[in-house]
Amino acid sequence: MDINLILIILVIIFIIIMVLLLIRGDRDRSRLNRQLIEFSEMSQRLAQEQTQNSIAAQAELKGRMEQGQTSVNERFEALTKRLGDGLIQQTEKTGVTLKQLHERLAVIDSAQKNITGLSEQMVGLQDILSNKQARGAFGEIQLKDLVTSILPPSAYAFQVTMSNNKRADCVLDLPNPPGPIVIDSKFPLESYHLLRNADGDANQKTALRALGAAILKHIQDIKEKYIIPGETAESALMFLPSEAIYAELHASLPEIVEISYRSKVWIVSPTTLMATLNTVRAVLKDVHMREQAGVIQNEVQTMLEDVKRLDDRVGKFQIHMRQADADLSQIGTSTEKITKRGERITEIELGEEVSSEDVTATSTPRTLEDS
Repeated sequence: MDINLILIILVIIFIIIMVLLLIRGDRDRSRLNRQLIEFSEMSQRLAQEQTQNSIAAQAELKGRMEQGQTSVNERFEALTKRLGDGLIQQTEKTGVTLKQLHERLAVIDSAQKNITGLSEQMVGLQDILSNKQARGAFGEIQLKDLVTSILPPSAYAFQVTMSNNKRADCVLDLPNPPGPIVIDSKFPLESYHLLRNADGDANQKTALRALGAAILKHIQDIKEKYIIPGETAESALMFLPSEAIYAELHASLPEIVEISYRSKVWIVSPTTLMATLNTVRAVLKDVHMREQAGVIQNEVQTMLEDVKRLDDRVGKFQIHMRQADADLSQIGTSTEKITKRGERITEIELGEEVSSEDVTATSTPRTLEDS
């Protein structure tokens, strides 16, 4: 409440009291005066207290306002700092994300280029496989890669002309038995594509028979050209450079596989040829070890003779060592006797008495062993 308003109220009350005192008369005037004086003093005290309370309230309000302003400033600074730190972290994370995005885009771009190159290569591969001669060269190259990666150079030869003037794709030089084995590459891709693209059961059966006929012709050609008595082994290998054709053959044409067994023309795919070549390598290694068995035995015999000579020399060395040990023992005995005799000579020079035993020991003639 405002101080001026309080004072106005007090003045009004004072006027009212004065009017009442005038009405009541002079009888109560003295008492009223005392009351008025007390009331005036009380009013002054109230005014002073109100003034002091107002000053204290203003000071407290000012302190609280300053404290609140300080707290607000601190919170604002903390909020500003958190926002700044958050913006910095977010900027760093954004930079890292953009960097990773750029790297991934670079990888995607590289992969896109690889896909484009692969598509071009696939188109080129289709062009190669569509040509019969190029397809044959493709099979021969795959055959060459497999053979050269597994066998030593001395175990194979490519494009070998046989005695019947037929040229074999590859000849494995194996010892008798079984002897040299011919590997011929065949790639009946056209028949296989007809089978894959055939619609309906009738067309599939026709394409399957065409595939079987093509493979059967290859089997007969290999049997007639590359199985030569006295020159090659009794069997040969037909290399199919496609796992899909090999699987289709065994799944759908088992009778053709049986004919190949009877004709001793073994059909192999890249995977089975690799296993066969590993077996051939093991056989060649075993043959080489047998050839080297005589050389190894001679070397072992020579080594045993060297060991025997070494044992004789060690025995002689032990005899020399025992003789040297005996000589050292005799040298130690002679040294000990010389030392004792020197001590006796010293005692005589100092005038000490020498016992008869010492004189006897001194005068004892030396033997050949003591010298």
